[in-house]
Amino acid sequence: MTKLEKKELNKLNRSSFYRSLTLSGSWNYINAQGNAMAYTLFPALKRIYKDKPQELKEAMKRNMAYFNISPPFSTFLAGVTTSMEEENAADSSFDAASINAVKASLMGPLAGIGDSLFWGTFRIITTGIGISLAEQGNVLGPILFLVLFNLTYMVPRFYGFKFGYNVGAQFIQKAYQNGLINIITKAATILGLIMVGGMISSTVSISTNLAFTVSGTEYKIQEILDQIFKGMLPMIATLACFALVRKKVSANKIIIGILVLSMLLAAVGFI
Repeated sequence: MTKLEKKELNKLNRSSFYRSLTLSGSWNYINAQGNAMAYTLFPALKRIYKDKPQELKEAMKRNMAYFNISPPFSTFLAGVTTSMEEENAADSSFDAASINAVKASLMGPLAGIGDSLFWGTFRIITTGIGISLAEQGNVLGPILFLVLFNLTYMVPRFYGFKFGYNVGAQFIQKAYQNGLINIITKAATILGLIMVGGMISSTVSISTNLAFTVSGTEYKIQEILDQIFKGMLPMIATLACFALVRKKVSANKIIIGILVLSMLLAAVGFI
């Protein structure tokens, strides 16, 4: 596997940092930060798959998959992904599916750590420092807050690619030697399914008001459905949207369809 030279690694590290600034601005309901992640990785992928346009196309498509993470840690995963893409380009027996599997297994924990660390801790501490000065009429209060918070926020983001690349290369080599990569891929797939199931349960809320009466006893459809399979309607709705996405139906059409269908079902008293 051809390793990046120091000069080239530094160049890609800077490129990764600047391109990662598009993460929040390009967020969408289909693949979240996936487009920005592919954009962040493009210079590295272009270098890895030089003179291999079809493989570059496949790599870009692969890295546009759903991705959502606390932005300061995004470049770290970009570095890890780059090392795995290098291995994929050099070894024909490499399982390309493991690239997204590793990303999926790491982005959840890193997102939780990043949000609590940067937004829940560093932001509060630096805000407190800034406010204490601002209350005294010191103009340095807001300036100091911006400087201190952005130092904690941007430093790991700037050096993340280089660190992730170096760690990732060593990790992949050892993982393949002891067969760990297959275990990680399978575990990541299971974890991803669990996360999707939990997300559906917590964010999709659909219930029906329909009921019928038999011999003077009222039976509510929703209560019956909950006894059979709790969360059945949210699951059906999610799977229907997923099927439309796989058929290349645009997100805007799906959202408009949901709005229209919701109004119709509410009008007839279904929900």
